[in-house]
Amino acid sequence: MVHFVGAGPGAPDLITLRGKSLLEQADVIIYAGSLVNPALLEYAKEGCVVKNSASMTLEEVISVMEQAEAEGKVTVRLHTGDPSVYGAIREQMDILAEKGIAFDVVPGVSSFCAAAAALQAEYTLPGVSQSVVITRMEGRTPVPDRQKIADYAAHQATMVIFLSAGLLEGLQEELQKGGYDGQTPAAIVYKASWPEERVCRCTVATLAETAKAQGIDKTALILVGEFLGSAYDRSLLYDPAFTHGYRQGKRK
Repeated sequence: MVHFVGAGPGAPDLITLRGKSLLEQADVIIYAGSLVNPALLEYAKEGCVVKNSASMTLEEVISVMEQAEAEGKVTVRLHTGDPSVYGAIREQMDILAEKGIAFDVVPGVSSFCAAAAALQAEYTLPGVSQSVVITRMEGRTPVPDRQKIADYAAHQATMVIFLSAGLLEGLQEELQKGGYDGQTPAAIVYKASWPEERVCRCTVATLAETAKAQGIDKTALILVGEFLGSAYDRSLLYDPAFTHGYRQGKRK
């Protein structure tokens, strides 16, 4: 059996209980060494075979899984954050399905959640933004048409931008091309939840210079939107005048 497990954003205690339990049971662990905190490997039992996939190809990863399965072993494929977000798990699952190897997926805490926690921010504020766009800047990996940064920026929703810390000059140009004002609040969160976590608040127009000044060019999320500002509407859910299924509102 192969278990795809979300490692969480970095802090070892932010993995789920189910994920931790599977790490403790695993005979083989294949982890994304470029992003997963190696402290999580301390949960592995004695004798567990640990492979760092940072230098491996897809075919090599599958080969390790196949061998473990042939030997009746439990494999954990440990991905950073939540495997469903830029986890490259679909191609692995499709091959396992073709080979008749059973697998399941254990969700994890995504780094975009840890970044909001680091900022003590709420992505969805009444009157400001009720949508969150999770995307990435186009680099060596292409982005489909109508899914460019400028396309999403036109919506003025909250944006969480992955895999783009080294492309900030182009990113801020695309954000402004799409309609964000240069003074729109922004933030760079480096290694959210790790001991070396850093939070840098800035604006859309100063993203590149802020990252350069801080020496950040990877392993960071870029957050953009007025949710980082100070203005928002009060939630109706807790408004004493608002009636819902659990409470009768009182007239003012």
